[in-house]
Amino acid sequence: MSRFERAHLLVQKYGGSSVATPDHIRNVADRIIACRQEARHMVVAVSAMGKTTDQLIAMAGQVSSRPTGREMDQLLACGETIAVSLLSLALQDRGVPAISLTAAQCGIRTDGSFNRARIANVETGRLVHELESGRVVIVAGFQGITGNHEITTLGRGGGDITGAALAAALQAPVCEICTDVDGVYTADPNVVEGARLVPEMSYEEAIELAASGAKVLHPRAAEICMQYDVPIHVRSTFHRRPGTWIRGGMMENAAVVGITSDKKIAKVTLLEVRDEPGLAAVIFRELAREDVNVRLIIQAAATHDRNRITFVTDNDQVDRIRELEAAWKRRRIVGDVQVDLDVAKIAIVGSRIASTPGLAARMFTALAKVGVNIDCISTSEMKVSCVIGRDDLDKAVRAVHAEFFGTASTSRASRSTTTRPATSRPARKKAAAKTTGATARRRSAR
Repeated sequence: MSRFERAHLLVQKYGGSSVATPDHIRNVADRIIACRQEARHMVVAVSAMGKTTDQLIAMAGQVSSRPTGREMDQLLACGETIAVSLLSLALQDRGVPAISLTAAQCGIRTDGSFNRARIANVETGRLVHELESGRVVIVAGFQGITGNHEITTLGRGGGDITGAALAAALQAPVCEICTDVDGVYTADPNVVEGARLVPEMSYEEAIELAASGAKVLHPRAAEICMQYDVPIHVRSTFHRRPGTWIRGGMMENAAVVGITSDKKIAKVTLLEVRDEPGLAAVIFRELAREDVNVRLIIQAAATHDRNRITFVTDNDQVDRIRELEAAWKRRRIVGDVQVDLDVAKIAIVGSRIASTPGLAARMFTALAKVGVNIDCISTSEMKVSCVIGRDDLDKAVRAVHAEFFGTASTSRASRSTTTRPATSRPARKKAAAKTTGATARRRSAR
């Protein structure tokens, strides 16, 4: 047995597209073997193969009108279990000692919220034992286990969260997110031909990009790594070139780091809402109880003791809102509910966006020049978001990207990665001090 040394540990996460077929799995196995030449210990979190999760959800929909709860987690966890077993077999076939572990077997403890659980702690004893035995440890992403031994799942993109949690618990020097793109881009390269790879960004920027629609990294994964000061390297599964580094200790002037877009939204307008104290609280409390995620809220000034409230949510949550609509009308909370699915969201994201004069105006001007009408606007310190017509999204993204990344000399994405200082270590030491015995406790990201 070899002594476990954190300095020689590499934690990786491979997404579903990276292990979509047996050929892809063999490719990942070869990549892991190449990485072992530099890393003495490896822990690898793996998502379900390709569209497996979508297929399981579709099958559940064929036998249930609203498949949720415990049985869905029992079902969906199967996808990752299959993937880790196949990858472990591929490594063993190549003479590499490897072992696959479910979340229960490696000690990923969560709360009891089925379908959207949050990690409470990671018991690292089994992981360390397997690493000291010289094995590559392949862990099922997306999964957890409760104190009552119930299987849970972490929600869409939960494999990233698993990878981040393992890196934090084991105090790894880096968490690699290996995917089917080269890293984080200034915009969706499928929409913008000139989208550029961003060589590095702060944790905060990565969180805001992910929360605003970028699909490369889950925001909760970035929050966990930020809390424990674990650098993230988002890079391609299919080559070894550097991707995007995400870390702290960075000093930057206010700048736009990327343009995000999202077509999977719905705009909901509640008409003739009674103008009474507490009614808004009732509405959004009931939305929360139905697990409806609200992204943007606008309330118009009251007219004749009636309000109009507009909010944006995910388009797959409309059925839950329709169920609430009948109860709201029956209790005379609202007069009508209008749902618009022909909308999309575009946002600029970066450091000190809202407090920098002129950035929002440049975005609005770029949209106006291509004839895009803005329906709703939302701002925060790190982003400006606009709700627009769904059919206008692609040309809107291209126009705004051209405004902020028109020349390489002014693009942050074109700067050398050496301009930012190296990652500091005090935060990780502070986090390590919180770890006792074999358990690393962490707050789950909101």
